[in-house]
Amino acid sequence: MAASMLKVAMGSRAFSSGIGDALWKLGRLNHVAIAVPGVEKARCFYRDVLGAQVSEPVPLAEHGVVTVFVELGNTKLELLEPLGPDSPIRGFLTKHRDGGLHHICIEVDGLSAAIQRLRELHIRTLSPEARIGAHGKPVIFLHPKDCGGVLVELEEA
Repeated sequence: MAASMLKVAMGSRAFSSGIGDALWKLGRLNHVAIAVPGVEKARCFYRDVLGAQVSEPVPLAEHGVVTVFVELGNTKLELLEPLGPDSPIRGFLTKHRDGGLHHICIEVDGLSAAIQRLRELHIRTLSPEARIGAHGKPVIFLHPKDCGGVLVELEEA
């Protein structure tokens, strides 16, 4: 399979995946992020109703969010509440009052190489450089218009 190329059409662009010769490797699903209007109410639902292990709320001022992680065994849910007037989650909740799926996060082995290759393929990022995310690792977000309508976060494995 390394020699063969898989063609995938997204919008008006065609992409190839040369898995064997990549400088970076796509990893596991790290988490699915859900924007919520009230993190404490959502936290109680996952903990008290569904019986999940749930973290304490952690404010991340540099990202404009309060985060809570819900452990699911094979992955996590990240609950996001706006923090401050410029929070990107505040804008999302303006359109989706009750909250909803915000983004998915996929681990990559070699984030810098991944970013370079994605930019060569004209995949836009929402920031010029990777930033430190909620897990203390570098992350970058890919523009949803280039990812089939899904906001994708890549996190260094």
